[in-house]
Amino acid sequence: MTIILETERLLLKHLVMDDLDDLFRLYRDPEIRKYFPEGVLSYEDTKDELEWFLNGHPKHPELGLWATIHKATGKFIGRCGLLPWEIDGALEIEIAYLIDKEFWGKGLATEAATGILRYGFDQLKLSRLICLIDPENAASQRVAEKIGMTLERKVDGIDGDNFPTFIYSINRGVASKA
Repeated sequence: MTIILETERLLLKHLVMDDLDDLFRLYRDPEIRKYFPEGVLSYEDTKDELEWFLNGHPKHPELGLWATIHKATGKFIGRCGLLPWEIDGALEIEIAYLIDKEFWGKGLATEAATGILRYGFDQLKLSRLICLIDPENAASQRVAEKIGMTLERKVDGIDGDNFPTFIYSINRGVASKA
């Protein structure tokens, strides 16, 4: 298990093919996937996405989504990490988080996002991070705000998906003062 980062209650590690069933359990749940443009995913689509994660981004192998493990139980409870996007011709790096609904309301998304933010700024020396959030997803908006992000703007879609999206952002200098 290659650990990317560790927080008080979580381990974030590289995904492996053995994570497929756990990932699919989350991806097939309509409540967990409510705010994702593509909605729930089939087993095959989950497998395709996992294989993409395993290969890493060709231009940014240091980024990706990582298995999120609850330390106390050893349970796979989500996938969180850093994703590259091109928005309006600029490279943006998103802090992404998806946590099993069994663990909602415990501050774990905020804990994961805080760890990822620190990793992005301190280890990868990124200068800016964003979150892409459905305007109706108040819980994810609160997580972004708790880690110091502010609402920058609303766009009508990312990558041509026609899915209204809030872009929250934070710059490294701001984060170090928080």
